[in-house]
Amino acid sequence: MTWATERLDSLKAGTAVPPPIVRTLKLGLIDDWGAGWVRKSWRPDPDLATADGSLFGGYLAALADQVLAFATMTVVPHDRLFRTVNLQMNFLKVSRNEALVVEARVVAQTRQLITTRADFRRPDGVLIADATAQQIVMSFDQWPAEQAAVDALGAAPPGEV
Repeated sequence: MTWATERLDSLKAGTAVPPPIVRTLKLGLIDDWGAGWVRKSWRPDPDLATADGSLFGGYLAALADQVLAFATMTVVPHDRLFRTVNLQMNFLKVSRNEALVVEARVVAQTRQLITTRADFRRPDGVLIADATAQQIVMSFDQWPAEQAAVDALGAAPPGEV
């Protein structure tokens, strides 16, 4: 287990307190995960719709960034953190106030970069959007605030107290 997979387990179990941004944006958590993938079901809040009732694309981009980060968490080494350095969304169909199933997976990984891809599907299986992201992988050594945040989760990297 790593700090990230322990966090995913607690998010899945519903025992973790989501960060304020997740609550504010009503992003929800995850349904399931495994090595290299995550899945979540999500229903947009009606307050998030545009004037014609469709979903705001920027909001879906925030949801993509979250789920792609979750996929990265399934493989990031215990002594490393990551940050999104590239995010691309493709909107394929208009979606309104309907449930979505979002699945993300790791498609490539090097020592310094993790590439992920996500599909957004309606309940009938129709793909409405997809996204890709690249996450830069870094040592905690130069990121004390991030180290403190992980420590606060109760799962410090090896050698840290």
